Amino acid sequence: MRIVFGLVLIMGIGLAGFAVYLAKGRFDEYQRTVAEQQRQIQSNVPLTPIFVVKRRIAYGERLTKDDVKRVNWPENAIPKGAFLDPVVLFPENGDLRTVLRVMEEDEAVLEVKVTRPGEDAGVSSRLAKGMRAFALRVDVSSGVSGFLRPGDFVDVYWTGDSEGREVTQLIDTSVKLLAVDQIADGDRSAPTVARTVTVAATPNQVAAFAQAQSTGRLQLSLVGAGDDTEVSSIEVDQNSLLGIQEKERVVIEKEKVCTVKTRRGAEVVEIPIPCTN
Repeated sequence: MRIVFGLVLIMGIGLAGFAVYLAKGRFDEYQRTVAEQQRQIQSNVPLTPIFVVKRRIAYGERLTKDDVKRVNWPENAIPKGAFLDPVVLFPENGDLRTVLRVMEEDEAVLEVKVTRPGEDAGVSSRLAKGMRAFALRVDVSSGVSGFLRPGDFVDVYWTGDSEGREVTQLIDTSVKLLAVDQIADGDRSAPTVARTVTVAATPNQVAAFAQAQSTGRLQLSLVGAGDDTEVSSIEVDQNSLLGIQEKERVVIEKEKVCTVKTRRGAEVVEIPIPCTN
């Protein structure tokens, strides 16, 4: 009986060992297959490490080394403005960048989403070269009922007196908003009835806005996202609004009268004579 038990035990151990051997072979084969697939992926799509954020980062926060990590990204799909070099993102002098737009977890860090090293998230950091910041006065009607946000584009209309008649003219198109009141965060969602909006403008545009603001009323019209339609010159007065055509003015020329002056004693008189010309 003991001999039979021993044989059964030996056979069981042998079968278990064989099963382990088969499982190990299958696992090794799986690892070789995965490694081969990874090699094929790397050979077909070259990867380059770029920086992404580890957590959700809000507007105005300083970006630190603890907030980012490097992940491999397909070279043919790297977003424009992504940071590849850690020294570029975090200069050796220790100056940190400030976040200009909300970034979600695992989102790539791009140049347009952060300031230059050492700068804050103020309006000056959003001005392109040659541009100036200029404030326009608005209210609930002229400011599109409070639905304007930093980063939006607007058309600017002027209403005022022109040659004795009130007209409305389009004076500029697709002007970028930098801030609404003192808010420069473009990720806010709640409507706000603003008293001023700050726009990015060239010096010539600044002069035009200043003149328009001092001589009439300004109205803003929100441009749709991605709308690149070219708008021609627009001018509307009351007559064109109501379809009234101005009557032609008939100028009646007065009959020309020719005279000659003559003296009669101490008095000088004019005597009518036929005109020769």
